[in-house]
Amino acid sequence: MLSCAPGRRREGIESMVLARFLTVVLVGAAALPLLLFSCAAEAAGGEVGVSYGRVANDLPPDQGSVVDLLRRNGITMVRIYDADPDVLKSLANTGIKVMVMLPNENLAQAARDPSYALRWVQSKVKAYYPATRIDGVAVGNEVFHARPELNPDLVQAMTNVQAALAQLNLADAIKVSTPIALDALAESSAWPPSSGRFKDEVQPVMKHMLDFLQTTHSYLSVNLFPCLTYMYQPDMNRDFALGNSNAPSRRDDVTGLVYHSLLDAQLDATYFAMEKLGFPQLRVRHTEHGCASGGGLKPGHGGRRLGDGDGGAAPSVANAQAYINNLMDRVASGRTGTPHRPDADMDVYIFALFNENQKGDGPDDIEAHYGLFYPNMQKVYEFQFPGSAAAASWCVANAAVGDARLQAALDWACGHGADCSAIQPGAACFEPNTKLAHASYAFNSYYQRNGRASGACDFAGAAYVVNQAPSGTCSATAASWCVANTAVGDARLQAALDWACGNGADCGAIQPGATCFDPDTKAAHASYAFNSYYQRKGRAAGTCDFAGAASVVYQPPKIGNCVLPSRA
Repeated sequence: MLSCAPGRRREGIESMVLARFLTVVLVGAAALPLLLFSCAAEAAGGEVGVSYGRVANDLPPDQGSVVDLLRRNGITMVRIYDADPDVLKSLANTGIKVMVMLPNENLAQAARDPSYALRWVQSKVKAYYPATRIDGVAVGNEVFHARPELNPDLVQAMTNVQAALAQLNLADAIKVSTPIALDALAESSAWPPSSGRFKDEVQPVMKHMLDFLQTTHSYLSVNLFPCLTYMYQPDMNRDFALGNSNAPSRRDDVTGLVYHSLLDAQLDATYFAMEKLGFPQLRVRHTEHGCASGGGLKPGHGGRRLGDGDGGAAPSVANAQAYINNLMDRVASGRTGTPHRPDADMDVYIFALFNENQKGDGPDDIEAHYGLFYPNMQKVYEFQFPGSAAAASWCVANAAVGDARLQAALDWACGHGADCSAIQPGAACFEPNTKLAHASYAFNSYYQRNGRASGACDFAGAAYVVNQAPSGTCSATAASWCVANTAVGDARLQAALDWACGNGADCGAIQPGATCFDPDTKAAHASYAFNSYYQRKGRAAGTCDFAGAASVVYQPPKIGNCVLPSRA
């Protein structure tokens, strides 16, 4: 009888899919190894947010426009480096989760004066909660690295903030932590991961802190920058640092665990370090996670600078885009575990929301180039957050499981709702005639037909979700439609409707007396126009947005007696 790791159970469609798939595979392909059904690699998933730094003099002055940017991009978590009233007020009633920070300069006073900690929590947290969904307080930031003289005060400050939250009945909803830099680990811990341990000088504080975090059911916050490690180590493989699928593997000879990314190695080094202090189950939250798109290291620091080598310059748009999209894909797919902690989740704050022109030593400093957006709110490179309603996603086959497992999963998918007609001999998607291509087509059909539900892209480890259009498979995809987002209100729908009709949408059917004039509502007319534009543009990424006024759906919408077409 199968059993999974304690504390994790498949639910909903995933449970149904696994149960039926087990029956089919065990009966129809008894020779397949039981490893196919191992639960060890299940992950609890995670969420992707942003760290919203404001060390700049050219950022949007209107916090409302920043909130609109967050919502348009499906960003559901924000970390700020203070507790600024304007920012907290602007995030009220949005549902966006917020982590605030007690700055390093206030840490000593919070440690030595519990009444100060209480006043801070009352004025910076309680005053805005629950309208602003504050779910965490960071006490300081990288204290070991930036302000080591505060090390003796750190855990006491955390304890006093926790006590203040408890006194105000907020301790269950709001967790206290403190972000540490990865250099809290000893230098010898870079490789292998199993040698991970905290530096001797911080171990006493770390043990006390980890005990506090475990007692309060909180998490260790870590700022992770594999791209920066890649910059400082010229012999580091680029694909391994970026988490690319073609990265060479590395084996930890002590544990036998195999690593395919630097991120996994750094995370497991952290997990091993915690275990050596007696905390084998504590969660990790990634409070900073970034890759610079430009700039370079300060002179004399060694490593790579922009333009070095064979196209592998570390601070580049291409590397930042690859790293961040790999990270987002990983969280969206639920593949958040590591070799040592296969059941780990992964809550991530990407650093940073904007490029900040006053960070570092000038415009050429790498510190000024970590933003996802320029200050004018244009993207630095293309990406889509997993939480975005308009974010496209696909289910693709996992080549690593081999053809036998792909065939078994392909047969199951085609027998349980996937439309596999296009991959029959002579049909549009028969070529390329490979198990990988056919399985990807079938898995994606099943996934789209089940509304991209959690668990609908698993097939016992033979598939995973990606947020970038996959290459190497047939371009035919499941039908999709673009519909209006009524939450934005009639004024924004009308503006977007006018734009769509004036820029290529066929709006003849929604004129008075025409077939789709009724129902005569902004939402109905906008949905028709938006979908016409989307289909005419080949359902290309970004053609169903209209500044947040529309989103893609995968079930055929019907508005009154008008059926929206699924092709141009």
